Amino acid sequence: MNELNQHSEQYTLENVRLETGFLYREGKIVGTDTALFTVTIAGGKIKEIRPGQTTVGSGGFDAKGKLALPVFRDMHIHLDKTLYGLPWKAVFPKNRTVKDMIAREQEIIPELLKTSVERAEKLIMLLQGYGTNFARTHFNVDPTSGSKSLANLLRALEHVKDSFGAELVAFPQHGLYYTDSAGLMKEIAAWDKVDFIGGLDPYSIDGSIEKPMDLTVQLALDNKKGIDIHLHEGGESGVKTIHYLIDKVLENPALQGRTFISHAFALGYMSQKDLQYTAERLASAKVGIASSVPFRNMLMPLPQLRKAGVEVLTGNDNVQDHWGTFGSGNMLQKANLAAQLYGYETEFDLSRCLHYATNGKLPLDDSGQQVWPKVGDEASFLLVDASCSAEAVSRISAVDGLLHKGNIVKWSNSPQI
Repeated sequence: MNELNQHSEQYTLENVRLETGFLYREGKIVGTDTALFTVTIAGGKIKEIRPGQTTVGSGGFDAKGKLALPVFRDMHIHLDKTLYGLPWKAVFPKNRTVKDMIAREQEIIPELLKTSVERAEKLIMLLQGYGTNFARTHFNVDPTSGSKSLANLLRALEHVKDSFGAELVAFPQHGLYYTDSAGLMKEIAAWDKVDFIGGLDPYSIDGSIEKPMDLTVQLALDNKKGIDIHLHEGGESGVKTIHYLIDKVLENPALQGRTFISHAFALGYMSQKDLQYTAERLASAKVGIASSVPFRNMLMPLPQLRKAGVEVLTGNDNVQDHWGTFGSGNMLQKANLAAQLYGYETEFDLSRCLHYATNGKLPLDDSGQQVWPKVGDEASFLLVDASCSAEAVSRISAVDGLLHKGNIVKWSNSPQI
């Protein structure tokens, strides 16, 4: 990662490749058209986009024809519990139930907290290297961690505030009542820096759907937060929890568009009829799904959810921690996996799969009209070694540049200033 360059004054990026439309043959999309542009940046915003190839002058950076894409956003990760930065260690071969893992956490958290600031920063740098400048991160709230996970995470985020943004989810990883965490959650829910109230498998961990979910909803309402709960339960209790939360959100419109179910594996076991019914209810209540691509042997019905109008978010979740082994930190790899798993391989379909990395933002809309970037947009974008979005997804193209609100976070070329 190159040292961050902050630019309070105006500067230009020249020879930036932008997508301008789809190419057609016999009425079918067969390629993506692009052209070179000069992008002027001032005050963290895009001030001007001017067509044409240029010779870099004073105050300019040469993008050398690299493709600009929207920045990547990791919408489900645990920055506070990573083992990244420590010697390699795969998951422990025993103790694989959630309650077993809670017991494991109670043993290792005191030691992990000693270096959690430094390890969170290293993980953020890994994400940035792959083009991510924003994450929704869960942090532990439990009797072992107290408020230390949040305090340490806030320290790490303060150190990277000019190059990385985040939403924070207060996560009762050890249950609200299985361990005595309800009081802590009430305290931390009031912190200004907390954006969402989390939760964990209410029936299998706390023995009830209603009691923990009612507290979660009330904390969100009282503190004007969103909701993002972990729901691993795949059976009847998982289905009931999904519909119970939908009912609560419909009763409290302030939560619509601000409520998410992470993982939601029960959806993957439903019949097509039940899935369609549930997806329509999720869309009606504006309850989103933040899930994994893939999760072990579970293939989530993400395309069906999106077709029904459900907001679908994806993230790395684990990046070398005691819960999972395979997280790479690369959101473009997630888009590539989605394309392979769901059978997308045409130019159009591959270009649409980019949304799994960018949280929905694409350079071209479905009709091929350029919708990004526009003058006035935040100057946060990537430069990748690809001719178009479809190629970037298919080949998991290298990220050569990352801008965050006009600040140059990564630049693989030797810039001319």
